[in-house]
Amino acid sequence: MKNLYEHLLLLRSPGVGAVTYAYTLHQFNGDVCAALDALKPSTDLRDAVLREMDTAAKLNIEYISDDDGRYPAMLRLTKNHPPIITARGNIETLSRATVSIVGTRHATAIGMNFISDMAAAFVDHGIVVVSGMAIGTDSAAHVGALRSNGNANTIAVLAGGVDYIWPIENESLYYEILERGAVISDMPVGFIPKGTNFVQRNRIIAGLGEKLILSEADLKSGSMKTANFAIQYGRKVYAIPSHPADSRGAGPNSLIRSGVAILCQGTEDFFIDSKIHDENKKNIGSDNSILEKLGTVPLSESVLAEIVGKNISEIKRELVILELQGLVQKCDTGYIRV
Repeated sequence: MKNLYEHLLLLRSPGVGAVTYAYTLHQFNGDVCAALDALKPSTDLRDAVLREMDTAAKLNIEYISDDDGRYPAMLRLTKNHPPIITARGNIETLSRATVSIVGTRHATAIGMNFISDMAAAFVDHGIVVVSGMAIGTDSAAHVGALRSNGNANTIAVLAGGVDYIWPIENESLYYEILERGAVISDMPVGFIPKGTNFVQRNRIIAGLGEKLILSEADLKSGSMKTANFAIQYGRKVYAIPSHPADSRGAGPNSLIRSGVAILCQGTEDFFIDSKIHDENKKNIGSDNSILEKLGTVPLSESVLAEIVGKNISEIKRELVILELQGLVQKCDTGYIRV
């Protein structure tokens, strides 16, 4: 990203979040240097950003802005998404098809086993599992994803800096995710999270997934907030029912009862739906306007959108499917047909 230091300086300024960042840049016609001249950031803030960038370089942490091709496509589609995220591990993981899995930290053994098996099944189908690396359901999702062979299996979204391991009980899991997946955050490197930061983390988890699975969760839990964010983003939400006498069943049961979530009774039930999805993917591959327009000369997403008369969101989704099928390949300047 050009002028990364200046953009971070604006984003790290007191009171500046995604909305204010975008508004400020708009006010100065995208000129971040002009914006900083008006804001006059302190010497302490300037030094802090330089230290952060130095630490990031030493730890192989990358800054990925929303105009970077590596920025997660589904997250970019969400309103007020983080303009810059930090990522550590296998960056390729961020460009894969995704599913988010969330649930309580106080999950039952049977619930965790169920989630672990489901996560492994998703990875076996070429889909990356996204969760928040908390104990309980999150850990089960990551561990299940890592049971499968290969890399780019799972993404952990942290509420603190991407280098800040929380909870400490998951230290070994954190490093295993780095080896075979990615850890991301929108917080500064080295940042120690506060309670309010977990809500923003939940927004990112919801935004990253093409669909979301809710396991055991209390009615007023963070996992329920994540599911509601996913619903707001227009994502398909699946809920795993639990016994009504258990408070951990209140969240998923309520979403099923209200009709905003799809009943998920088991891996086989879920992948019955996926078989239909797989058939749709075959149809896309055999008769697809995007595929017809691609050849050996790379075409960008925006050019493809203009040629086939679709919006960028549709183009991105179809390209992800075609890439997973091995029918197209992403290059520096666009996509080619394989």
